[in-house]
Amino acid sequence: MSHRHSQRRGPRADMAPEIAAAVGFVSGLLRTRGCVSEQQLQVFSGALREALTEHYRHHWFPEQPSKGSAYRCIRINERMDPLLSRAAGRGGLALPQLFQLLPRQLTLWVDPFEVSYRIGEDGSICVLYQATKAPSPYGGVLTCKNQMMLGRSSPSKNCIVTVSS
Repeated sequence: MSHRHSQRRGPRADMAPEIAAAVGFVSGLLRTRGCVSEQQLQVFSGALREALTEHYRHHWFPEQPSKGSAYRCIRINERMDPLLSRAAGRGGLALPQLFQLLPRQLTLWVDPFEVSYRIGEDGSICVLYQATKAPSPYGGVLTCKNQMMLGRSSPSKNCIVTVSS
């Protein structure tokens, strides 16, 4: 049986919730930093949703969520992630503006069943979206959610907790 065929049959082959969480997070960062019109945000969000869907189409493995994680990772670190650059261009946002509005260092992992991010190289890994799945591909990494569950009254200062619907 081909991998693509098994993906279609599975109940969680759809990547829409994860992509929606990632797009909502990046768009939210742009919105809170200001200087971007609602129309630009809508165009950017739609363009990013389309770009991620196409980019991940043959790299989405619900039966092995960590497989392909590096390919699906969105990264800003001295260079802007090409997917973000293209979406920004469609939304009328220039690259220098994007660099001003987004964190200088951002890593966003979009994996089946979980979307998480880290701001800065030493920041905490925070979960944006999590669905029922197999054991976490991150192993022993202490996420914001896990820190709170272990009794910390609040997450570490480097963590931003975001709730998405």
